[in-house]
Amino acid sequence: MKTFKKKYKVKDNQLIIDLPRTFEDISSVIVTIEEDMNDHQKKINMMRKASKDPLFMSDIKEVNDDFRFADSDAL
Repeated sequence: MKTFKKKYKVKDNQLIIDLPRTFEDISSVIVTIEEDMNDHQKKINMMRKASKDPLFMSDIKEVNDDFRFADSDAL
């Protein structure tokens, strides 16, 4: 199985992919589209949103409670 991974810019909500020559004999491919989360401001905005999410905060509290005693143990 051949794999090709490359970051592309989207223009006018379109994406054109030129496949490498090693794919010339292939008639079908699977394309997965993921948003590029390398944008620092997007990450900050997602963390701010998560900090107000009740389910996320409940999960964080549960994990903190689970390790409450481990944190106080001297190593």
